[in-house]
Amino acid sequence: MNYLKKIPKEEVYSLTDQIRRSSRSVCANIAEAYRKREYQKHFISKLSDADSENSETQVWLDFALACAYCSKLEVENLKEKSEEIGKLIQYMINNPVKFGVRI
Repeated sequence: MNYLKKIPKEEVYSLTDQIRRSSRSVCANIAEAYRKREYQKHFISKLSDADSENSETQVWLDFALACAYCSKLEVENLKEKSEEIGKLIQYMINNPVKFGVRI
């Protein structure tokens, strides 16, 4: 995320940190979901958490754009990727058997 390097120092420990933490949490929650695939409700719950973190990342990107820390094009590019991740998470939620969940 080289885009974040343009954010002023006074925002580094708030906005930048929030973007990094929420985006990393998406991956961590997907990993946890896979580990809990033996139990469908746990699997879906962790994927729901991943989707929520993905949405949070989009909100922080909106703040970065509103504060003019990133260009509209940069934020649109990142949000497109985030939307694709959201679609993949939703696919996993809708098709748990394809990911090893026993129903």
